Amino acid sequence: MSYTTAVTPGALPLIGHAWPLMRRPMRFAGSLSGHGDLVEVRLGPVRAYVPCHPDLLWQVLTDDRTFDKGGPFFDRVRSTIGNGVGSCPYHQHRRQRRLIQPSFHPERLERYATVMEQEAAALTDDWEDGQVVDVYRALYGTALRTVLRSLFATQFDAEAVAGFRESVETVLNQLTARMFLPRTLQRLPLPVNRRFDRAVADLRRGIEDLVAEYRRGGTDRGDLLSALIAARDETAPDEAAPDEAASDEAASDEAASGGGSLGDTEIHDQVLTMLAAGSDSVAAAVSWALYLLDRSPEVLTRLHREVDTVLGGRPANGGEVPDLPYTGQVITEALRLYPPGWLFTRVTTERTELGGHQLPPGTTVAFCAPAVHRRAGLYDRPDAFDPDRWLPERARALPKGAFAAFGGGARKCAGDAFGRTESTLLLATIVGRWRLRRAPGSDVRPVALSTALRPRRLLMEISARDARTAEDGQS
Repeated sequence: MSYTTAVTPGALPLIGHAWPLMRRPMRFAGSLSGHGDLVEVRLGPVRAYVPCHPDLLWQVLTDDRTFDKGGPFFDRVRSTIGNGVGSCPYHQHRRQRRLIQPSFHPERLERYATVMEQEAAALTDDWEDGQVVDVYRALYGTALRTVLRSLFATQFDAEAVAGFRESVETVLNQLTARMFLPRTLQRLPLPVNRRFDRAVADLRRGIEDLVAEYRRGGTDRGDLLSALIAARDETAPDEAAPDEAASDEAASDEAASGGGSLGDTEIHDQVLTMLAAGSDSVAAAVSWALYLLDRSPEVLTRLHREVDTVLGGRPANGGEVPDLPYTGQVITEALRLYPPGWLFTRVTTERTELGGHQLPPGTTVAFCAPAVHRRAGLYDRPDAFDPDRWLPERARALPKGAFAAFGGGARKCAGDAFGRTESTLLLATIVGRWRLRRAPGSDVRPVALSTALRPRRLLMEISARDARTAEDGQS
C-alpha cells in the first residue's frame, strides 16, 4: 500500500505549530489527516512526523525498539517525574513492566474497585438539587482520592490530599507546555518555574517518606505500593539488565535491588507516574462523557435505561461493570473524541521506513491519537458522538491502530483496566442519581497544552432524577 506524506502549513519561527495547538488542539489534530497519511509538524523548533493512518500508527506503537520513548515530551517527563514504566526507554521497559504488572492483577483490581465505589458514592452524596458544579474539578478531586487510597492504604487527612492535589496539578498543567520552551527559559528564576520545581520536590519528598514507612513496616497492606515493593522478576532476561544507555542513577538503583525487584528510586518513579496518570485522565474522560451526553438526549435516555435496570438508583460496584456495556461504550466513544493522553513523542533508534518515508536515527515521531481517531473514511461521521460504533460487531471491523487512547503493543497503558473500571463506575453512579445540564459560564475548549486533554471550565447544573423512570432522560 502507498501512503501520502505532507508538510503541515502554518509553522512559525521558534514556536512551530504551538499557536494552533494551544488555541484549537482538536481542530488542529483532526485536520492533520487531511494533509496526508504521514505529516510533518513543528513542536517548537523540533521537526516531528505524525502518523495519521492507523497502519502507520500501529507500526509506531508496536515497534517500540525502533520508535523508542523519547523526544521533547518524554525528555521533559523524565526530568520531572522520573523514569517510570510510562516514560522509560525500551532497554528498561520489559523488566519494569513485568515488575509492576502484578499491581494490576484482577484480584487487586477488585480491592481498588471497592475504593472507586466508595469515592463515587461520596461524590454524588455531596451534591444538591440545583447546584452548579465545575465538573472536571469535582471529578479530579474524586479521582485523586481514589488513586491515593489505591496506592496507599494509609489514611490521608484533607490537608495532605490538598497538598498532593496542588502539586500534581501544577506539574501536569505545565509539563506539555514546557515541551515547547527552551531549557534556558525553564531554568530562569521566574515564579512559574519556581512553582513547578517546588511541586516536583514536594511530590518526591512525600512519596519517599511513604516508601520508607512501608519498608520499615514490611507487611502487604493490599495496596499498589505494597505490590510494587513485593514485586519480584524471576525471569531476568538479557534485556532486563541496564545497558550502557541507562542513567547512572537507574543502574545503581537496579543493582542495589539485585535487578529482580524495584529499588526505592524506581518505586518512586512508578508511584509518581500512577499518581499523575490515575487522576487527570479519569477526570478528563468522564467530564467529556458528561458534556457529550448533555448534547445527545437519545444517547442519555439509553444510558439511563441501562443504569436504572442494573443499579436501581444505588451506586455502581466493580462486579457490575460487565453488566453495563452501553456505559462502557459511552466512555470509549468519549475517549475516541477526546483522548486524555493526546500528544506524545518517540524517537527513532535506527534508520527506518515509515509510510514509504525514510527516517534517520534520532527522528522525532509524534503520537497524536486524535489525528487517527477523527480521520475521515476510517470512522463514519468521525466528529459525531456515536457509542454504537463500539458494538462488538462494528468494533471488530476497525483496523489495528484505529483506537489508541491507551496506546498499543507492549507499551499499552498498564493501568487501562483500572482507568476503564473507574470511569465506568463513576459515570454510571452519576447518571443514575443526577441529571447534569451545561450551565452558563462554561468554556469547553481544551486547556492549552495540558498533559491530559480536559475542558477549561465545564459548569453543569445538577438536578435529581427518579431512578425508577428512565424516561426522564428526555427532559
